[in-house]
Amino acid sequence: MEEEVVVEIARLLELEDDAQLKVYLDDLNISDVEHLIDELPQYAVKFIETLSVKRAVNVFRILDFPTQEKIIKKLPGNKLAELINLLPPDDRTSLFSELKGDAVKKLIILLPAKDRIEALSLLGYEEDSVGRLMTPDYVAVKKDWTVTRVLSHIRRYGKNSETIDVIYVIDKDGILLDDIRIREILLADPEAKIGDLTDKRLIALKASDHQEEAINIFRMNNRVALPVVDDNNVLLGIVTVDDILWIANEEYTEDIHKIGGTQALDEPYLDMPILGLFKRRIGWLVVLFLGEMLTATAMAHFEADIAKAVILAMFVPLIISSGGNSGSQASTLIIQAMALGEITIGDWWRVMRREIISGLMLGLVLGSIGFLRIFAWTFFTDMYGPHWMLIGITVGVALVGVVLWGSLAGSMLPLLLKKLGADPATSSAPFVATLVDVTGLIIYFSVAVLFLTGVLL
Repeated sequence: MEEEVVVEIARLLELEDDAQLKVYLDDLNISDVEHLIDELPQYAVKFIETLSVKRAVNVFRILDFPTQEKIIKKLPGNKLAELINLLPPDDRTSLFSELKGDAVKKLIILLPAKDRIEALSLLGYEEDSVGRLMTPDYVAVKKDWTVTRVLSHIRRYGKNSETIDVIYVIDKDGILLDDIRIREILLADPEAKIGDLTDKRLIALKASDHQEEAINIFRMNNRVALPVVDDNNVLLGIVTVDDILWIANEEYTEDIHKIGGTQALDEPYLDMPILGLFKRRIGWLVVLFLGEMLTATAMAHFEADIAKAVILAMFVPLIISSGGNSGSQASTLIIQAMALGEITIGDWWRVMRREIISGLMLGLVLGSIGFLRIFAWTFFTDMYGPHWMLIGITVGVALVGVVLWGSLAGSMLPLLLKKLGADPATSSAPFVATLVDVTGLIIYFSVAVLFLTGVLL
């Protein structure tokens, strides 16, 4: 936002010129008012109160939840009732699902009886289901209606619809038959029957579907809205692309947090209390720390071998970091591919085959570099002794094995977790790295025993 806008708003606030403030705010874009609230959060309630009610609703619905909650707590009762009543049902449901029980009860009371029943119905769906996203505000027509009648119906009821880009065709029992883009209706013969314009290429969501599935369907089908049906194919509502974009952003943020080895934050980072940050980070850190303690157990098992050939300990960080890095790479690639719908659980063998090949290639490159490093050092020092070649082969072969194993573990864990019904993002980079650290040590020292027994061991 331009600095002069903030300066002008600050001037009007100082002068307490509410009339001019309202004119100025109503001339700004909705997104500019949102940025203004971010810049001057102490005046958030003032801005919402001052805006014309419809613009206030449009601003409120794009604010993050912590800001919405603060506004709700301080907004006068009459303005709050207007705001809640004019919120689209899907945005209202999203807000109610975030609020605590008592706050929801107080807000639901502000709604007319019909909207109250609607809100409670939408809240009855699972938290991450499509049912929570849908709005019952849509335009539905019958297949035997003419184009003229349909246009008359749209003119009468379209203003209350979330979108009129798509019109839905139903039968007498409310069962969804098809959807038609508004351009097809506008270009058709006025006396044509709607049933004759349908192409039977219907794509619909189930109210019980997970929101991630809806994201993938929108991504693959280039739609601005999709209908939502029950198990009997009765039309319940629609989901629009703006809600999907919002959810996709939340899912992406949550996955990034999990990939980084922390629980998802439900507030912006700077608004999160320190204790809240601590609670979300300490759990995974403890789990990963306990996992890393197994590396000490693995090294203790090979303590006698390390004592005979201390030189082996020098390469432990190199070995385990290479395996962890390859595993983290593979895990991140697979999680992203799954999120985009590029691969499914059924593709596990294709993924494994590719990771075996790429893991071997990566391991051979790193193994060769490791061997050449030891070889090069023999020209400057005798620290590796007369058996430098065997040590170099040990390090090189161990790197091939560890990198291959890291690639396999990193790629298979997300698919396994998905199969078990867990979130693939939970197989985060730190978790994969910890697993590969422990097993990488076992691979390294096992290779050392194989090549160095009778020589250094």
